[in-house]
Amino acid sequence: MKLNIITFAATALLIASGTVASAAEVVVTQKAKKFDQKKVTINKGDSIKFVNADSITHNIHSRGAGKFDLGAQKPNTAMTHVFAADGTFKIRCAIHPKMKLKVTVK
Repeated sequence: MKLNIITFAATALLIASGTVASAAEVVVTQKAKKFDQKKVTINKGDSIKFVNADSITHNIHSRGAGKFDLGAQKPNTAMTHVFAADGTFKIRCAIHPKMKLKVTVK
């Protein structure tokens, strides 16, 4: 019981002091075989929600450090990726190689 009170008090103190940060979500839309932004800067732990507003399927992926592949993304769907590490990520569509997005994570 004493440990629960201490944990609660510590959590309340952190919230009151403003040191608890919440992750943000940035929306990037795909339309006409393009991302609606060329560059995005986010903080570590933030996410990007990729919205396919196109009439065709896309495949969002990144290679190198922090690589990921969201798989096939059908029209009128959204997929989210959380960026857990800092660095620069080159996002591409495996189906449409001219689709490029640079994500900088601080």
